[in-house]
Amino acid sequence: MGLEVLQRRRVHGGELSYCRHDSAATGTPMRFSFFTPPGTGPVPLLVWLSGLTCTEDNFTTKAGAYGAAARHGVAICAPDTSPRGEGVADDPAYDLGQGAGFYVDATEAPWASCFKMETYVVRDLLDAVKAAFKVDAARRGVFGHSMGGHGALTLALRHPELFGSVSAFAPICSPSRCPWGEKAFTAYLGPDRAAWAEHDAARLIEAGAARGRFDDILIDQGTADEFLAEQLKPELLQAACEAAGQRLTLRMQEGYDHSYFFMTSFIDDHIAWHAERLAEM
Repeated sequence: MGLEVLQRRRVHGGELSYCRHDSAATGTPMRFSFFTPPGTGPVPLLVWLSGLTCTEDNFTTKAGAYGAAARHGVAICAPDTSPRGEGVADDPAYDLGQGAGFYVDATEAPWASCFKMETYVVRDLLDAVKAAFKVDAARRGVFGHSMGGHGALTLALRHPELFGSVSAFAPICSPSRCPWGEKAFTAYLGPDRAAWAEHDAARLIEAGAARGRFDDILIDQGTADEFLAEQLKPELLQAACEAAGQRLTLRMQEGYDHSYFFMTSFIDDHIAWHAERLAEM
């Protein structure tokens, strides 16, 4: 199946498309939403990675991002968070299996056959978008929330040739050192913690993965986030950036929680921040 546009909506002078296509990485159909700003293109592309339990629709309907995207002339692609469907492995818990792909390529059964989310995002998704929409492949940024913030940081660090800017809302900053990450990485990658470090933003920066590629990393974190102390641990990322000489703008936003109410309050800042950096490329 080639790219199938399931529906189109007019919004902020641009067009929102809901799309489906086959992924060689996951061996399943995958879905994503895509906002095209007004104008003729090609335009810079922002890839948004969502958090646990989300689909391609959560950001699309809740973040309120498309007005700013239209003003700054950037496209936004928001993929689903995992493969889905009959025959795809799953778990009853919300933080493992369908809806919880963690943006890694699983190596362990039963996940390895379909859960190849890193390859899906950096290859299959980007290829599908490039073929179907007028985007400038030389100007891409990536951002995300929670599990998707982890994905944005690690994919940017692991694939700096693909992304020129990166930011996150309430990211899981060091998944090898928190319960969510320990559970997912054990299931998807096995017990070898050395393999985990390759998908841990704080550990990657400690190992020199930034290498001056990003002039700055922007993170917004709510101080009332119920997952802040146990799961998110921005202090570990901050310490890694300080030790590595990587500039980090970490904004602790007083009273905000982990919800989309937090994201919609600051999404315009992130889009403007990416647009400024991508314009310089």
